[in-house]
Amino acid sequence: MSTLATVERPRPVLDREREEQLTERQREVLRQLDAMFRDGFAELTMAEIAARAGCSLRTLYALAPSRDALVLMVVDRQLWRIGGNAQRILTDRMPPLDAIRAYLRAAHVAVGRATHAWSRDLDTVPAVRALVDSHNQYLIDVTRILLDTAVTRGDITDVDTAAVARVLAGLGRSFADPEVARTLRSSPQQAADEAVDIILKGLSR
Repeated sequence: MSTLATVERPRPVLDREREEQLTERQREVLRQLDAMFRDGFAELTMAEIAARAGCSLRTLYALAPSRDALVLMVVDRQLWRIGGNAQRILTDRMPPLDAIRAYLRAAHVAVGRATHAWSRDLDTVPAVRALVDSHNQYLIDVTRILLDTAVTRGDITDVDTAAVARVLAGLGRSFADPEVARTLRSSPQQAADEAVDIILKGLSR
């Protein structure tokens, strides 16, 4: 059986060497862009981004060659930070169903941060969609391994864990879609957490 250690992680936009070479000013600019882009970025030029961040165009172009490349970098850093926090929750002694709940709740933080403008504009950048797909695949793979463990232990019925993992890991992303989010009675993050609980309770023996 596969283990969590064998799951292939997404390739970061900034490898460790490049990350370590960032100056403190560059890191501060990336933190500013993280907050700025949540209000939407499709209409922003590099000059407008520099003006709002209080930095020079040279500083921006030293980070990335285009606005979309900056967005890609910001999204990747967000997902790695949230994913790292989710991963640190898991322990060897945690029952697999508890691990799935905790892991996906931590991952759903990304959904809680999404605004309508942010989600709308992200859909205009194909590279970002591919990046989110790679992180979501990691979420699916981890969830499947935990489900496999639950089946082996007899905690849940013997189900198609690949199918269930894809459903569970895709809830947050699905509910964050602006067209879906506006139909929900609760926030996308809360709705995703509740749906995970319902599905896992239905599988439990």
